[in-house]
Amino acid sequence: MPVDMELQVVASLLRRGRSLDQLSTVLTVLGVLFGLLQLLLITPVTFGLLLSAWLIVTGLWQKYWAFRVAFDADLFTLMARDADALPDRTQALDHALQSLGLQPANRAGRPWAERQRGALNLLRKQAVLLAVQVLPTLAVILASPWLSFAG
Repeated sequence: MPVDMELQVVASLLRRGRSLDQLSTVLTVLGVLFGLLQLLLITPVTFGLLLSAWLIVTGLWQKYWAFRVAFDADLFTLMARDADALPDRTQALDHALQSLGLQPANRAGRPWAERQRGALNLLRKQAVLLAVQVLPTLAVILASPWLSFAG
């Protein structure tokens, strides 16, 4: 596969991180609202406050990875535009990232296959954090009807 096509495919995959981020943002806002509701109750439920804190913390952590994934998506899109000049543009990119303090000097000159694997790993981390945010929420939703029978 030509290098420019690989870069475009990776950029397209990384842009899917935006959808993950949007779902996580909704869950984070629901966590905030649920936590506020718990605090407004006369007798707040400790489990509810813990779930709310869990949703907020994992949502903020996911947001960090979402920023990194979106940044990489933009960089891969930019680099795919003129793949013929990729060696020169790679050197210029590494220099820019180093001057901004975004990349250590020893990471410069890496092959694009390694950069692609790294960027896709960031997307996987973002997806895992979303799953960590969704699963407890689903568990509580599914268990809620049974709570009335238990108490």
